[in-house]
Amino acid sequence: MQQHRTESPAETGAETHDTWLEREALAEAMIPLIGHLYRNNNVVTSIHGRSLINKSTMNILKAHRFARRITTEELRLEDTAPILAILADLDLGAAAIDVGRLRLAYDRVSTAGTGQSLEEFLRTELADIVGQGGADERTSTDVVLYGFGRIGRLVARLLIEKAGGGHGLRLRAVVVRRGSANDLTKRASLLRRDSVHGSFDGTIQVDEDTNTITANGTRIQVIYSDDPASIDYTAYGITDALVVDNTGRWRDEAGLSQHLKSTGVAKVLLTAPGKGALKNIVHGINHATIEDSDRIITAASCTTNAITPVLKAINDRYGVVHGHVETVHSFTNDQNLIDNFHRGDRRGRSAALNMVLTETGAATAVAKALPELAGKLTGSSIRVPTPDVSIAILNLTLEHATTKEEVNTYLREMSLHSGMRKQVDYIDSPEVVSTDFVGSRRAGIVDGLATIAEDTYLVLYIWYDNEFGYSCQVVRVMEEMAAVHPPTYPAADADAAVAATV
Repeated sequence: MQQHRTESPAETGAETHDTWLEREALAEAMIPLIGHLYRNNNVVTSIHGRSLINKSTMNILKAHRFARRITTEELRLEDTAPILAILADLDLGAAAIDVGRLRLAYDRVSTAGTGQSLEEFLRTELADIVGQGGADERTSTDVVLYGFGRIGRLVARLLIEKAGGGHGLRLRAVVVRRGSANDLTKRASLLRRDSVHGSFDGTIQVDEDTNTITANGTRIQVIYSDDPASIDYTAYGITDALVVDNTGRWRDEAGLSQHLKSTGVAKVLLTAPGKGALKNIVHGINHATIEDSDRIITAASCTTNAITPVLKAINDRYGVVHGHVETVHSFTNDQNLIDNFHRGDRRGRSAALNMVLTETGAATAVAKALPELAGKLTGSSIRVPTPDVSIAILNLTLEHATTKEEVNTYLREMSLHSGMRKQVDYIDSPEVVSTDFVGSRRAGIVDGLATIAEDTYLVLYIWYDNEFGYSCQVVRVMEEMAAVHPPTYPAADADAAVAATV
């Protein structure tokens, strides 16, 4: 009779640790390849939507582990490392390449028995950009941030992160009112340090003589002005700029049109819900309605961006008869720290001490991006003493019945394989709380364990980082307005074919 040897815990631990060290070494070897592709070829690499640019060894390992949510198995570094090595040798042109999805596509081809080698597959898949030597057909668009508050600084961080070879969106200036004699140093310090989102990932230098802040090589001109209509941006070498108004002082066409009177401005984006006939864009839902002729657009609100993609998914599949949206929202700068006069009802009471019942326009604003839900939703909000991350509770009556398991499976698939996967995320951990979602790049995250479904009655809980997640949506709208998206691989049709197999 054959005897089976049982390994001791020490032996098992040593083997596991050795395996971990091998995986660490592979991830470390990927970093220069990722950097080479980014700096020399304008190629942005990711794994199932998780960017690899400027990531640590540990973050690369975590991105591979995330693949379990796609295929139920962790993505092996032994499978992705060869792809990166071949990509680096192909001297590619500018592109956004999802290495994880490329690997799935190649596995599907291999299963079909085509006999293609990995290099042959990649040369075929990327034929349009092979040998292009970093060529980038995109034009660069100058960006001015008008206002440098919570959203303005986070958008700045994202633009600096995406600066790459200088193509696409180029952050050129911020416009603020001078607040003190050492205003520039204070602005730079607020960009460098953030109590919620942590330290800026990189280096920041201040030049008082030129009123500039240089962050990771991006030179940002600080312009002091209180009049959006009288700035000559061309004096700073800025032309045909996209002005992103983060102040919220003007929300209608008449007010925002003041920016267009300044020399060097081409278009305006408001980071708040707009009034009147202005287009309210929720990226992933109605961004295709943006036209070259649109000169003023709004990015709606953080809550509208969080709930609209999920509502669209539910309405497409089950039909929404009516519903109520209740948001439990972190306090904002609009509220008082301690009791004091405020024009709005209840908002004068201390934000740090109270839950404050207030109104929200998000429920009605959804209809601007998703007209089929017009008149079907009501909404209200409770402001709570947390600095960031909110949750929306959707109480919905559906046309067609569903179950908790069915609707959760559907929303999970939407978060992984649909055209809204940049907007919708899904989680089913029993231990998550609000701080776990600080820094999420998705517009909203469905908490599957909290879902309630009974016949045609459905309750969904959607977490969202009302600062950073929303800022990511703002940048996506900016990219649409400027038409600076690089070609994406795998192509949409190939990606859909991969999704059908997992």
